[in-house]
Amino acid sequence: MTPQDAPQKPHAQKLFIGGEWVEPAGGHYEVVNPADESVVGLAPEATRGQVEDAARAAAQAFESWSRTKPEERAAILDRAADIIQREYEPWAALAQAETGAPTGIARGMQVGVGVTRFRRYARGALEPVERGLPPQVTEAGPMGAASVLGALEIRQPVGVVTCITSYNNPWANPAGKVAPALAMGNTVVVKPAPQDPLSVFRMAEALHEAGVPAGVVNVVSGTSVEVGEAAVDSPEVDMVSFTGSTGVGQRIAEVCGRTMKRQLMELGGKGAAIVLADADLDAAVMGIGTTFSFYSGQICTAPTRVIVHRSVYERLVEKLTGYLAFMKVGDPTVRGTVVGPVISAAHRDRVESYIELGKKEGARIAFGGERPVVGEGASAGKGFYVAPTLLVDCTNDMRVVREEIFGPVVVVVPFDGDEDEAVALANDSDFGLLSYVWSGDAARAFRVARRLRAGGVGVNTIGRNMEAPFGGFKRSGVGRDVGSYALHAYSEIQSIVWT
Repeated sequence: MTPQDAPQKPHAQKLFIGGEWVEPAGGHYEVVNPADESVVGLAPEATRGQVEDAARAAAQAFESWSRTKPEERAAILDRAADIIQREYEPWAALAQAETGAPTGIARGMQVGVGVTRFRRYARGALEPVERGLPPQVTEAGPMGAASVLGALEIRQPVGVVTCITSYNNPWANPAGKVAPALAMGNTVVVKPAPQDPLSVFRMAEALHEAGVPAGVVNVVSGTSVEVGEAAVDSPEVDMVSFTGSTGVGQRIAEVCGRTMKRQLMELGGKGAAIVLADADLDAAVMGIGTTFSFYSGQICTAPTRVIVHRSVYERLVEKLTGYLAFMKVGDPTVRGTVVGPVISAAHRDRVESYIELGKKEGARIAFGGERPVVGEGASAGKGFYVAPTLLVDCTNDMRVVREEIFGPVVVVVPFDGDEDEAVALANDSDFGLLSYVWSGDAARAFRVARRLRAGGVGVNTIGRNMEAPFGGFKRSGVGRDVGSYALHAYSEIQSIVWT
């Protein structure tokens, strides 16, 4: 059964505000399947007034929710995970239809990670929030007699958190915000990406059924900039957690600065992948090829900027070209498809414009560059597809090397000197989210990794430890989350001192 064929529940096209499913005052808009351009369903269009209603509902619910026992919060998050697991198949199909993600990604990396994150932060709700500090002895003086001061550090919830989520993962991304925020006793207003909001409403459905009190979770969607702005500048909101482009993040930071709202920002990336002369080229090619094309390159952690020593440059380009030739581009529902569509026609056009820009700047297309035709008969040519594209003979001053493309495009920059040159090239970027180093000498690889201005570095791997802090340097973001770091991000530290 496809999402289009499934019977619609009465609330399927409504906002979720104050524990109720509410008719959208702004009407509805179509959510389009990027794989075939069919209409997946209708999403509700909120108005500014309804966003403000959601923020007020969250503020009213905060006082009681913040005082609930951690065990109660943990139980609700666990029950929500059970419900998502129960609805796994239809909700994975919906996520795939909204995003165009291949089946393995829709099931495992989207809904599957969503379940995992609710489980993780159910445990997180039970982590200690108080820590005794060493006592301090004060001497007698003008302020009084000598005394011993005790001190206690307490993590307190921030308050109302606006969660603005990215289109590239409508389950893992909102779950990674909502679950730790709730675990710490915050209430939330979720503004999903306009391209794929239906999955986020299913998450709200799971939380509602799990017993989350009215107003603790609110979801408002819309295509209007006004919806997002209202969710940020509301006086009821204490913190904004955002995943998306650096440009939008800068605008949010400006608005938050007016009232000193706390911010957690996961922004753009242009991951540098340094391949030293002694690297295992087969391992480097597999890591780079797998990751930059993953989900059609719509991930900010992709190693899209390969910096390779001249002595192995030609061999790496040859191996990477061969690797890409075996990547199947096509219908994401078909077994074996590796690269599906990008999220929209506008984004496809943007990615293609960068490929053309690269050619004008002097880069050579070693693989790809064309618009693939997917489907047969009447469906041929439908969908928003871009072939995996390899741009070589690049230099660090090219825009295709410096700007985030967010598509299945990787650029290769050769270098002739030692590791100092490689590090300088990697750090010569506005971004600093994740970078990578491949070398046969582990000590050398770690030495290089420590010099990179990036929030995370993979050494001979593309893997991520999901308890390690995640976030970026420079224009790649503000703050850290994942694991216990997310619990810290959604809390304020209070100290109590006594004699």
